[in-house]
Amino acid sequence: MIGRIEGVLLEKQAPELLIDVQGLGYEVLVSLNTFFDLPALGEKVTLRTHFVVREDVQQLYGFADVRERELFRTLIKVSGVGPKMALAILSGMTATDFVHSVQTNDTATLVKLPGVGKKTAERLIVEMRDRLESFGNTADIGMLSASASNQSAAVKEAESALITLGYKPQEAARMVNACAGEKQTSQELIRQALKSMVKT
Repeated sequence: MIGRIEGVLLEKQAPELLIDVQGLGYEVLVSLNTFFDLPALGEKVTLRTHFVVREDVQQLYGFADVRERELFRTLIKVSGVGPKMALAILSGMTATDFVHSVQTNDTATLVKLPGVGKKTAERLIVEMRDRLESFGNTADIGMLSASASNQSAAVKEAESALITLGYKPQEAARMVNACAGEKQTSQELIRQALKSMVKT
């Protein structure tokens, strides 16, 4: 089991990273919460990891802290929830919001996440409720301030990230356009678009 990775951040295109560890490049998938906390390209990054091995794929998932990794590991134990859906859930809302939704039986919020239907939302609530006691005081993961970027490029990057998470192209465009303003980075657009889905 690979539990931790430390190296130089070579590439980052949500949700995938390329990290150089002494000349060996590791591809790592991360949630948007972790993605927003990444350092600049060329700088050192340290992540907690979870290694998934299946017959057809070997994939390394990275997390900014132990709590996020533990929530990911708890999620993939739920029937019908694989690593891809667990990562989408962690990208679509903060750990605090997820815990609150489970504890308050809020299926309406959970079904707004890509790939989560009503039955899956109900299963998450039933199977996760007792497992989330240790996450009750989880703090929201902060987002690093991003430098200004070209607005049209930011919009395209935000739409691409949402599509990667499972939203349809038309839906991703609508979500981003509803939040678009002047001098917003792609990270800000993605965060606002996801927040709007949780609130509506």
